[in-house]
Amino acid sequence: MTLRVAVVGGGPAGSCAAETLAKAGIETYIFERKLDNAKPCGGAIPLCMVSEFELPPEIIDRRVRNMKMISPSNVEVDIKLDNPDEYIGMCRREVLDAFLRNRAADLGAKLINGRVLDIKINNNGNQPYVITYSDFADGGKEGVIRTLEIDLIIGADGANSVVAKAMDAGDYNYAIAFQERIRIPEDKMEYYKDLAEMYVGDDVSPDFYAWVFPKYDHVAVGTGTMHKNQRLIKQLQAGIRARALPRIEGGEVIKVEAHPIPEHPRPRRVVGRIALVGDAAGYVTKSSGEGIYFAAKSGRMCAEAIVEFAEAGKRIPTEADLKVYIKRWDKQYGLTYKVLDILQNVFYATNATREAFVEMCADKDVQKLTFDSYLYKTVVPANPFTQLKITLKTIGSLFRGNALAP
Repeated sequence: MTLRVAVVGGGPAGSCAAETLAKAGIETYIFERKLDNAKPCGGAIPLCMVSEFELPPEIIDRRVRNMKMISPSNVEVDIKLDNPDEYIGMCRREVLDAFLRNRAADLGAKLINGRVLDIKINNNGNQPYVITYSDFADGGKEGVIRTLEIDLIIGADGANSVVAKAMDAGDYNYAIAFQERIRIPEDKMEYYKDLAEMYVGDDVSPDFYAWVFPKYDHVAVGTGTMHKNQRLIKQLQAGIRARALPRIEGGEVIKVEAHPIPEHPRPRRVVGRIALVGDAAGYVTKSSGEGIYFAAKSGRMCAEAIVEFAEAGKRIPTEADLKVYIKRWDKQYGLTYKVLDILQNVFYATNATREAFVEMCADKDVQKLTFDSYLYKTVVPANPFTQLKITLKTIGSLFRGNALAP
């Protein structure tokens, strides 16, 4: 018996899943409809991802060691990484995704430039799944219709997942990200050499934040909001452009991007022998909107469970086997998602609480806890005295924020 696994989606989630499967000698197919896809994304990755996923230096456009938080009343708080070896990596998704996908293909995954159109579930999933797809290998726009029988499917095809629909995974709430890539004058680009900016205020987002992130030779300027406010997105983008104008004036827009971002995991992430990872599963954090690391990690963890329960290809993993991946994921990261959900509800609610949020970011203890959590994906509990101090400062910031808000 040869175990056949289809990975639908060639972003970080799908590519890291395919890499793990291919290394184990499992027959793996990875579908990506657009090999030059540049997903709208801030592109920030934590330091731990560079080593954990063996990313070469050329994948990182910028090494950000300075952050500037800007409140609704334009109070600026500078946050610096003191350790010279620490940084936040800034990537272009078209570069990062292509590297991870090609590495999986080099290890033996069969890369198919195709769009999955339909997934047929036979005998309640007890027989092989049949994937129907458009194969774009010949370069045509319509592609050639083909089919493929598969034993397991990993859905890594983003927020609008075809796989999720086929398995009736259920809906989730989502946000809309809108971003412009702007090439700015060299002197202004020098300002963003190792600096990223985050803006908060109801003029740039009623429930999230806006950003200016440096890339290779341009900056990404964008904002996000829940889909109920989708009609306001261009107005909000105008808001962040206005706030950042002194620093991006004279720039040329070279690309405009928009994309949905899931706000919580789907009701069902495993059904039968189909599992969801990355954005398709809903693994984007509230408050920070981070998704790249969690996409890659979930793809790898799902594939590791498949390899474990396949027993060197002697058996096809069952639904119960695949749900072990979900249990492990929720145990490792469930609390992180809950905490960030609470933080977003508290600090992004009004301009007063946003003022408090930015004021808190000036505190060194808060900065250390935040960066340790983000850079290494491990939370080291503060000692009781530090925790009490942070709690009191939070309460004080909330009171003062009400007076500071414009």
